[in-house]
Amino acid sequence: LLGPLYHLPVRAERVTAWREAARVVRPGGVVVGATISRFASLLDGFVWDYFSDPRFRPLVERALADGVHHNTDADRTWFTSAYFHHPDELAAEVTEAGLLLLRRIAVEGPLWMTGARLPESLADPGRTDLLLEMLRAVEDEPSLLGASSHLLTVAFVPHR
Repeated sequence: LLGPLYHLPVRAERVTAWREAARVVRPGGVVVGATISRFASLLDGFVWDYFSDPRFRPLVERALADGVHHNTDADRTWFTSAYFHHPDELAAEVTEAGLLLLRRIAVEGPLWMTGARLPESLADPGRTDLLLEMLRAVEDEPSLLGASSHLLTVAFVPHR
């Protein structure tokens, strides 16, 4: 499910997508869902200075309140209308669909916010190894999940 979950603003539709994925996977098989973090637009707004446009703040406030990022401006440069998950709600959707949760993983981790400095860190292979090692150590740390713009939720189909 690498895309559809954030285009389904209604919870029942997201659970249906999880359930359909579970239906077509063999017992014991893995289902992976990609989602956008509830806090992505807030963080992007500061990184990319979107808050300088007064139309952006209401989008962020709504996304923070209910997860719905509703972008109706025709000339928008921001992300399309979508659903942004709170990291804590993923387990319930997976469970309701009949899957068993294995992990929730931060895709970018908090280092994506370093912006222009990240390439500096990646220029040195030793530093890249350190960076990846440290990120792997915290990629599923619950208190950091919301600092990543994207999350992967890994679940499996129970043996029936």
